[in-house]
Amino acid sequence: MGENPSPATPVLRQDRANVLAIEGDIDLHVSPAVTESLNAMIKKKPERIVIDLSRVTYIDSAGIAVLILAMQEVEAYGGKFFLSGLQETLRSIFETSRLERVFRIFPDVDAALAARGV
Repeated sequence: MGENPSPATPVLRQDRANVLAIEGDIDLHVSPAVTESLNAMIKKKPERIVIDLSRVTYIDSAGIAVLILAMQEVEAYGGKFFLSGLQETLRSIFETSRLERVFRIFPDVDAALAARGV
């Protein structure tokens, strides 16, 4: 077999400190890897964590649960948890389930990093 990741392997990048960029679908099979990456970031208790969802094509309830739990952990120590770059498909999922009222959502990573007093 080659070195190609399986479809259930998420592409997680941390190009900038406290920014987790995710590509592809966030579903039941991918959620454990996302949780692991988020827990590693949360352990350091940064002032803010930004999740870049600009290349995410789909999220299911397991993926949403991972984000909610991470947000609760970050807010428990006084940090800020931001989502950024939701494309139309994700935006409609978040709006249908009224999650845009739960999460702080920004158009892109730079806007989330620049946000003050949010």
